Amino acid sequence: MTSFAQKLKQLHNDLALQGDRVLDLLLRAVDCYFDRDVEKAHEVVSADDHIDRVDVEIERASIPLLTMGETDEHQIRFVLTIVKVNNELERIADGAVNIAQVVCTYSEQMVEEVPATFKVMANSVVGMLRDTNRALMELNVDLAEQVLGFDDTVDQFKKEIGIITEKKVASGEISVNFAFRIRTVTAQLERIADHCTNVCEQVIYLESGKIVRHLASGWTKPTDPKQ
Repeated sequence: MTSFAQKLKQLHNDLALQGDRVLDLLLRAVDCYFDRDVEKAHEVVSADDHIDRVDVEIERASIPLLTMGETDEHQIRFVLTIVKVNNELERIADGAVNIAQVVCTYSEQMVEEVPATFKVMANSVVGMLRDTNRALMELNVDLAEQVLGFDDTVDQFKKEIGIITEKKVASGEISVNFAFRIRTVTAQLERIADHCTNVCEQVIYLESGKIVRHLASGWTKPTDPKQ
């Protein structure tokens, strides 16, 4: 194995470990929101420091590989994919921290029960990230496509939650402030799902050299980037 290949393999493994850290952070953020656990929420915020450090380490380790004279197109795409995905994972971690900060700031106001659809959405986004990490580790295009196909479902959950909370506010079942917190966290979950799809797009590009184009009707099969 060449020096380039060894360094690339190590970077891929480091990225996979970062994905695991980010998944754990999201799981803990969702749990602390459901449990209204301020202590757990502060732990999530603190844990993000380590993820930020690794983010910088992976980016710095990626740059020298581009100066080693590698000419294989797939290998070059691999390095670029690692850089892009590394950034997406860091932003997912930021979303998890934002969820935890809602708990840190407003836990005493979170007295009403969240809609059941919200819990389904949160668990679905966690599942998307879990599958995204697996697709990234295995370079599994089929699994990456499955994640992309599920993004519309998450968007639908967000719309349903918006309708449900509006009705509950109108009927007096929940307060405006509580509804606003649900909306804030729902928006973070939607963004996390979007970052997952971005990662999966990169996996598809890496393995096929083709681009996934998004249309109003949903995502399409990869197309030749020269077309």
